Parts: sequence; structure tokens; C-alpha cells
Amino acid sequence: MIKRSNTIEPPYSLLAELTHRCPLHCPYCSNPLEMALQESELSTEEWHRVLSEAADLGVVEVHFSGGEPLLRDDLENLIRHADSLEMYTNLITSGIGLTTEKAIRLRKAGLANVQISFQAADSKLSDIIGGYKAFEKKKEAVKSVKIAEMHLSLNVVLHQMNIDHLDEIIKLAEEMGAERLELANTQYYNWALLNRERLLPNKEQIERATEIYNEAKARLEKKMEIIWVIPDYYASTPKPCMGGWGAIGLTVAPDGVALPCPTAGMIKALSFENIRYSSLKSIWYDSAAFNRFRGDEWMPEPCLSCDLRHEDGGGCRCQAYALTGDAYATDPACRWAPKHHLIEEAIQETKSKSLIPISSQLIYRKYLSDKPKALKK
Repeated sequence: MIKRSNTIEPPYSLLAELTHRCPLHCPYCSNPLEMALQESELSTEEWHRVLSEAADLGVVEVHFSGGEPLLRDDLENLIRHADSLEMYTNLITSGIGLTTEKAIRLRKAGLANVQISFQAADSKLSDIIGGYKAFEKKKEAVKSVKIAEMHLSLNVVLHQMNIDHLDEIIKLAEEMGAERLELANTQYYNWALLNRERLLPNKEQIERATEIYNEAKARLEKKMEIIWVIPDYYASTPKPCMGGWGAIGLTVAPDGVALPCPTAGMIKALSFENIRYSSLKSIWYDSAAFNRFRGDEWMPEPCLSCDLRHEDGGGCRCQAYALTGDAYATDPACRWAPKHHLIEEAIQETKSKSLIPISSQLIYRKYLSDKPKALKK
């Protein structure tokens, strides 16, 4: 039996994944390979209960995400309810379907910030990566956010196909008047792991991109916040698991499954509770899955004896599971991990071959696909 920790703090944030439906087919998507069906999605009333329980639990910010949350007809309603609970609201979106009229309505409902994803700085590459002609629609969505006078953030997942265009991406964010730019190096699980050979940059690309990021961060310090999510395949120590497993936030999936991080559902050895049958409070404090990797009693060596164990928490549990099949294993991204060779081998494979041409196959994210198939672009 998993013991409840005596040092659990209330959650700060809630990621509300309203649906797994999405017009884009990004090959690095963090959504599960087996996505929740539309008919299994939580109802408006159920999401109201989740939001109310989250506020009572101590959550101060809610991120409406997906898939594409704009596909939910009740998004405005849910934002209004979260705002009435005095929670800060953020919309994480592809931008597809965000008209000026809709943006104004969402702002009046209480929406504070909109984060729009971009795949590249030009339409040709962007549309190839996303598997959908979306670039111009995204630009229109940005204009709508600015007209509605909401805060604008851009998110760009970096990988082999776009990282050499980082300076152009930063310039695009400047021109669009973004207040925040998140440069998120691909994390390799779910769809991204299927496409790792096609997406993983080499070390030289990472080094060049890091220089561009550092220069831009200093130059734009007073104009735009730039966030750099570490490419942990090239780091000597792993990143903490989303700030710590069940430490600062939680995710509720479209079908009501509560998770300590957005991708934890991939760990098949764990059973996660559903908010349809349990309260958010009992799940956060008492569920076996949320308490499984809290603290350090669960850690194997060399983690348990490592001075960094309270900083990185033993690394990412999802990555450990994805690469080793064991969620208890030391994250292979750590240079001291017994299976660090799995990371080294992946890097070596990238280094030993020339960059794969854009016309090569990608396994695109496909909703309702039991066995994803490679699609040519």
C-alpha cells in the first residue's frame, strides 16, 4: 500500500484537457496514442464540478487545452465558470477556429491569456510539420487575440525539422507582438517517440540554437519573455518530472482520468482514478498513483544516494517508462543512469547519418487510430 506523504502541498495549477480532437496531426504530439473518444468526454456539468473542486483545493490557474479546446461548444461557458471561481484562465490552442468575434466573447467570459502553437516561421514548413494547412489561420488567430486585447503567448516545439530556423521563429514572435515565447525542445514519448529518428536534432544544431536563444533572451529582455525548455537528451542530468510528480499541478484528461502529469497515462502499470467516481481532493492527496513517486523512498540507486535527488526528483517517470519499460528506473537522460546508453545510442544514430530529407515519412498524429500509419507529405 502506498503511504500518503505528510508534506503534500495543494496544487497550484490544473491542465483541463477538454478533448483529444484536433485539426492538426503534429508528429510530436504529447497526447496518448490511444486517445479519448468524443462520446467519453466529460460533460459541461462534470467540468463545472472539476473546476469548482479545483478551486476549493487551492488551484489558482487553469489551462484549457486538448487536442483543440476550441472544438468544445461549451468553452466559453467553462471559462466563465473558472473566472467566477477567481482562477486565472489560459487557453492553449492551435488557433484554428479562433475568430475575432470568438476571441472577444472569450475575453468577456474571463479569458486572460491565449497561447497559440506554431510549427515553423513559414507556411510551407509549418503545414508539412502539422500535416494541415494551418499557418495562415494561425496568423489570423493572433490578430484576433490582439484585437480582443488579451495577453498573447506563442509556443513552438523544436526538433530537427525546424530548429535551424530558430532566428526566424523568434523574429515572427517579435513581429506578432507576443509577450511570451516558449521554445520547447521535443520531449520523446507518445507520438514524438514514434518519430524520434526524424525529429531528434544533432548536438551541433542544439548548440547553435542555444546561442541564438541566449542572444535573443538578452536582446528582448524588456520586450518579450523567452522560455527555453531543456533538450534533455543533451543534458547531463534529467529535468524534474513536470516540477515534481503530483507536486504543483495536475491534469484531467477528456474522459475524466486525473493524472499527476499530462503524459502519465502512458504508464500502464499504474491505475489512475477518474473524477466521475472520486473527488479531486481525494485523488490529489490519497490516490495510490499520485503518491507513487512523491518523496524519495521509491527511488533506486544511484538516485537515492544522489545529492541532486531533491532537485530533479529522479527525472521524468514517463521518459523512464518509455525507454526502459520500468517507471521506477532512473531516467536514462541522467549520465549516471544504468541505462544511459539508450540515450547515447539514440544520439549516435542521429550523428552517424545525414539529416533525413523533409519528404521522408512521418507518423502523423491521427485521432481514433488504433494503429497509426505513416503518411507521406
